[in-house]
Amino acid sequence: MEKNLAIAGLGALAQGTRLDAFRLLVAAAPEGLPAGTVARRLAVPQNTLSAHLAILARAGLVRSARQGRSVIYAVDLDRLRALMLFLAEDCCGGRTELCAPLIAALAPCRGAAPEPCRAAGTVPP
Repeated sequence: MEKNLAIAGLGALAQGTRLDAFRLLVAAAPEGLPAGTVARRLAVPQNTLSAHLAILARAGLVRSARQGRSVIYAVDLDRLRALMLFLAEDCCGGRTELCAPLIAALAPCRGAAPEPCRAAGTVPP
């Protein structure tokens, strides 16, 4: 990932409502959620949320698709993965034993045992 793309992604996440929306969409991956559902769950006016989702979309972190009268927003998992890898590049000077806990925490949390991910704060309750 290019440095400018990483900066755009991190900048888009550097606001409370956008971060909350992004985390909600991560929890709903890969299907995503209608914009109205995201607005209701976050108790944010739809027009305000639309502006936030547009910023996340411009940064490449979410994508949208029209489904009937709704617009469904979903996290771009490839972009999220690239951003996470960019941040962890050359982790701990290449000392894999120090990176193992980070890598384990980044392992997919949607499976038979999501409790460790909830405890780590990576999956909403």
